[in-house]
Amino acid sequence: MITEYAHRGTGVDIHASAEIGKAFVIDHGTGIVIGSSTKIGNSVKIYQGVTLGSIYVNKKLANKKRHPTIEDQITIYSGATIFWGIQ
Repeated sequence: MITEYAHRGTGVDIHASAEIGKAFVIDHGTGIVIGSSTKIGNSVKIYQGVTLGSIYVNKKLANKKRHPTIEDQITIYSGATIFWGIQ
């Protein structure tokens, strides 16, 4: 419920299981989606409209990592969609 409240107010949807490093910056947050098994390193900056998501996964494999890992000191600019996953 808290996640939905925050999403409604900010336009940012970060799954509670995502791992986020130090000095993480969201600039103009509207439309940002960060999936459950995403790992974000230190000093990462993300602009509006970014999706760090997954492709379709067979439900038998749902407990496997299926979202991207973003290394340290990366900037992801507006409108980027980064998918990672297993099929």
